Amino acid sequence: VYVPLDARYPADRIRHVLADTGATLVVTDDASQPQLPADAADVFVIDSTPEGEEQREAPGVGVRSGDAAYVMYTSGSTGVPKGIVVTHRNVAALALDPRFDRSVHQRVLLHSPAAFDASTYELWVPLLSGGTVVVALAGDLDVAALHHTITTQSITALWLTSSLLNVVAEHAVDALSGVREVWTGGEAVSGATVQRLHEACPGLTVVDGYGPTETTTFATHHPVPRPYTGGATVPIGRPMADTRVYVLDAHLRPVPPQVTGELYVAGAGLARGYLNKPGMTAERFVADPYGPEPGGRMYRTGDLVRANAEG
Repeated sequence: VYVPLDARYPADRIRHVLADTGATLVVTDDASQPQLPADAADVFVIDSTPEGEEQREAPGVGVRSGDAAYVMYTSGSTGVPKGIVVTHRNVAALALDPRFDRSVHQRVLLHSPAAFDASTYELWVPLLSGGTVVVALAGDLDVAALHHTITTQSITALWLTSSLLNVVAEHAVDALSGVREVWTGGEAVSGATVQRLHEACPGLTVVDGYGPTETTTFATHHPVPRPYTGGATVPIGRPMADTRVYVLDAHLRPVPPQVTGELYVAGAGLARGYLNKPGMTAERFVADPYGPEPGGRMYRTGDLVRANAEG
């Protein structure tokens, strides 16, 4: 199981994650090692590996689809950060989703921090379908660096947060002229931004991708049709493959179209739950009364949505 840490985390957060997971090994480099607490678990500094000591064969580790692949922590903005346990089955379901056109995802930019779940899309969607991962330079990319990387590396698909997409559309829209798809979200996606991109980049498809980390990066998607004739905010769309979404009232009853309710997500991307928090897991990962099999679960997102006239 891997537990991604961001060197920009406060020391208290790093200490909390290491203690909460019971991590036995921290893999780091010389630049990031000073960010670790002095009492961290065993530390392996990759820059300092003596020549000739690299392991030449893959370790004999057996992995089942239901085993944990990673533990990724929430921001902690509403309290103590929570570790979300995501399985190999969850990651494979995302990476092999037919919504990701393999001809489009040939060269995908990896620029999100490893501790941000968009990196799951950036890494595994191309790698598990024969594509190429183009790794950006370390650190945050400003618009100029992003423009240079996308154009010189012939990026065909990438993820940009909606706020960053707004900036790119305003100041460097030609960076996306050769891109086939840009997936965006994290916040409401601007209809005005989509219109600007459609006008400037005839070959670009903009996809609004929605999903909490608890549902493995994306739960719904909306490839925005041309020309964009919607409102100020782009819809979050329909479910990804092997995913079910419900709009329910306080009694877990489906609400009619156009009526606001809470969004629940079920299906292949549903994480195992919160690490070492069985009470919170039971509260948010609840029984799915509408699933195909008894005993299934669904995730209560806390987000309010409604189905529009197009579904």
